[in-house]
Amino acid sequence: MPEIAFSVDQSRSMADQNVPGHNRWHPDIPAAASVRPGAEFRMECREWTDGQIGNNDSANDVRDVDLTKAHMLSGPIAIEGAEPGDLLVVDILDLGPVPQESGVAPGQGWGYTGIFARENGGGFLVEQFPDAYKAIWDFHGQQATSRHIPGVRFTGITHPGLMGTAPSAELLAKWNARERALIAKDPQRIPPLALPPEPSNVLAGTLSGSALAAVAAEGARTVPARENGGNHDIKNLTRGSRIYYPVHVAGALLSGGDLHFSQGDGEITFCGAIEMGGFMDLGVDLIKGGMETYGVTTNPIFEPGNVEPRYSEFLTFVGISVDHENNSNAYLDATLAYQRACLNAIAYLSKFGYSPEQVYLLLGAAPVEGRISGVVDIPNACCSLYIPTAIFDFDIRPSQSGPAVKEYASCARTS
Repeated sequence: MPEIAFSVDQSRSMADQNVPGHNRWHPDIPAAASVRPGAEFRMECREWTDGQIGNNDSANDVRDVDLTKAHMLSGPIAIEGAEPGDLLVVDILDLGPVPQESGVAPGQGWGYTGIFARENGGGFLVEQFPDAYKAIWDFHGQQATSRHIPGVRFTGITHPGLMGTAPSAELLAKWNARERALIAKDPQRIPPLALPPEPSNVLAGTLSGSALAAVAAEGARTVPARENGGNHDIKNLTRGSRIYYPVHVAGALLSGGDLHFSQGDGEITFCGAIEMGGFMDLGVDLIKGGMETYGVTTNPIFEPGNVEPRYSEFLTFVGISVDHENNSNAYLDATLAYQRACLNAIAYLSKFGYSPEQVYLLLGAAPVEGRISGVVDIPNACCSLYIPTAIFDFDIRPSQSGPAVKEYASCARTS
């Protein structure tokens, strides 16, 4: 096992670790450890909400989760010799749930998927699903099952939802300026257009006093992906992946977390993957001056992992950029087209006895594939959603006999 560069006791909050992690992006958050190029090391991680979600049959915890605490990131890890303009090469050697542990923390043998309520961030289909729901998943090696979505078993593509380098002060200022300008377009919108710096529940490693106050006032929230990497939620960023991150500060200051046991493309319920704590084994190296040499200046690039389940048969749903309820057309809107593909899948699988909320949770958690199929044929963009048929213990394909309807247990609801 590689040397542990960042350790986590899953019985304690991130703030109570021997060396705390952080939940904002800021260049002044100090390194928790330092490694040399060529090193291999382990980073242990808390679940992204720091254990606010329980293994139970109520979604009240999802409804009431405090997002000012998220995401809980492990690190930063300084890479010796890294300078602004370099590319940081990160290899994902291995990752998974908390090893050989069962307990109350997500990742200790179980994880969860949540539909977030409109008032707390919402999801991709927030107009159709404005309330909070939840599904608990039990881990069986590389497979997952849920008492809240019976009849389904699949192999996950485990990956970190979030990883990246620290921004420079100049880059951080650009983020805050452009996101405040976006918020100003509709400041009362629910859910909001963006999340500005938020002083509540800021965690910045070992910082305290005026240094912590500066991070609280300026630190960027970790919800979106940005130029440093961040919350990409790319399911194929798994074992065997190699990522090339732009370096914006001395030491690069690599952080990561938000581990997912599995996820469908788009993480459409917002808390749409199977969320967990666990570990990542990483290798790092540097390409000096690589940002300019390769033109990697605004976002990372990566080589997908080579370890994933071999699903070969799919039932595919198509969506176009048309709101069928209102009979209105949007011009080449791929977001709307993917929403319609998801809604078509939900309408279809609901005919087998699942509730729409159960199907929505499943599309966020299972390794479904989303694709942009066409964005040139005016006026309709076309997106497609591929669902592996083998994840079900019954045949979901259309037939003359019609769907075999069953009575299924419900997902966790709010009270």
